Amino acid sequence: MSKQIHIRLDDKIYNVLSEYSVITNKPVQDCVTEALVLMLDDRHKEKKTKTGRFTFIDLFAGIGGMRLAFEACGGQCVFTSEWDRYCQKTYYDNFGVMPNGDITKIYEKDIPNHDILVAGFPCQPFSIAGVSKKNSLGRETGFLDKTQGTLFFDVVRILNEKRPRAFLLENVKNLRSHDKGNTWKVIMESLDELDYEVFSDVLDGQLYVPQHRERVFIVGFDRKRYGENITFNFNLTPPKRKPVLKDILEKDVDPKYTLSDHLWQYLQDYAVRHQAKGNGFGFGLADLNGVTRTLSARYYKDGSEILIPQEGKNPRRLTPRECARLQGFDDSFIISVSDTQAYKQFGNSVVVPLVTAVAEQIVSKMESMKEFEVRRESVG
Repeated sequence: MSKQIHIRLDDKIYNVLSEYSVITNKPVQDCVTEALVLMLDDRHKEKKTKTGRFTFIDLFAGIGGMRLAFEACGGQCVFTSEWDRYCQKTYYDNFGVMPNGDITKIYEKDIPNHDILVAGFPCQPFSIAGVSKKNSLGRETGFLDKTQGTLFFDVVRILNEKRPRAFLLENVKNLRSHDKGNTWKVIMESLDELDYEVFSDVLDGQLYVPQHRERVFIVGFDRKRYGENITFNFNLTPPKRKPVLKDILEKDVDPKYTLSDHLWQYLQDYAVRHQAKGNGFGFGLADLNGVTRTLSARYYKDGSEILIPQEGKNPRRLTPRECARLQGFDDSFIISVSDTQAYKQFGNSVVVPLVTAVAEQIVSKMESMKEFEVRRESVG
């Protein structure tokens, strides 16, 4: 059922619409509807700028931490996907592009060609039911069968269709042991079946920011393009001075971030109870001259994993801006959502300078293999 709205147009716009109405033989109101649809659809289109050093797509984009890293290396983003509406708002406010929504509903052929696929996909178990059934029937199974029903499947189908030169996948450290190692096994087998040479390593963000944050990075290069003898090392060169927590703290902090007497007492009692049971659950009072625990998406609940000591006061939680800095986001990054959403967003994001360092290694490797790629194409 259509809805009716009344809008006021100045003469110039009305005259343009009237002229378009005559040319297309459509009612003016239909022309207005068409113009609005085109305008809203245009939000999803990446703005064309000068030619980048390379092109990339940003899947499961969150608030754009990976994009910032690859743009810092000279990349041009040509497609973005993120389904969370609050992340979409933050992304739009910072990049001027509204991410496409649910990647499972986007046809892979509609995604632009690109040099590098970038994705921080969610960690999910792979079902073996369909694979087992095919095996029992004597049918071959491939990467599409093994990954069906997970969001990694969408990474696989896009890699299979678009065949970018390289990819970078990022996930939690425990991906390697998830589901007793089956998840990792399926991922590695699937990427190998796609004919990509794959490399992985666990890297800690504390080399670049004052936060202990271990993540697994998976890098792949197209064997069909570069051949079989591909090598890659995560040879990172972090800054000589290791950052500490006090470097990223704000000077004037709103009192609302200080824990109430009730919450502070609860956290202390909670820690005592669990210490008596012999486990390490409890709050984390941070060392201002050291690094923090890992910032998580649940930080908005009580902030207990990273508390800032205050002289003569209860400790306080980090502000959203401090969380942004803890992940390596520049202060120019716009935070336009509520504190709750901001905590979730930065807790789910990446350490930007660490990803930037990995991205530079990937791009440098691609460029070093460019001559070989040209030779293979000329021979083929």
